[in-house]
Amino acid sequence: MSQVNHSTAIYPGTFDPMTNGHTDLVLRAARVFDRVVVAIAQSPHKKPAFSLERRIELTQKVLSEHTLPNVEVKGFDNLLANFVIEQGAGVILRGLRAVSDFEYEFQLASMNRHLVKEVETMFMTPDEQHGFISSTLVKEVARLKGDVSEFVHPLVARALAEHYGESL
Repeated sequence: MSQVNHSTAIYPGTFDPMTNGHTDLVLRAARVFDRVVVAIAQSPHKKPAFSLERRIELTQKVLSEHTLPNVEVKGFDNLLANFVIEQGAGVILRGLRAVSDFEYEFQLASMNRHLVKEVETMFMTPDEQHGFISSTLVKEVARLKGDVSEFVHPLVARALAEHYGESL
């Protein structure tokens, strides 16, 4: 493996859609790392509401409202460990909302440690006001014509309304 850079973090996920909790973690990570790559996974097995291209576009637009010269948004459709190597990153950043997330995240971190031994997994928690927000819950509320404006950026709220057949 080529040299890893522990000042570069990969923040992977499907970001379907990007929530305020995700944005909060990106902002926090941007203060800690020299380079943060928001890595949006294709994840067809999860049957995302939005295409990979649309998720990248929405994420870029949401993050463009902040001054984040050290943050990039990239899509990927391969094994996360391989993407991390391609990017020369030394850290995988994962968000923990609640204790219930830990068991799954611990398994992922252990697998990634076996696949790319030189890379560390770091866990961050979002601000408490975002701790209960998940993309799955946001999509369900939007699908049932509920108001998601407290949980996502207005661009994302509009995209969800359009996707689920309602205009804002």
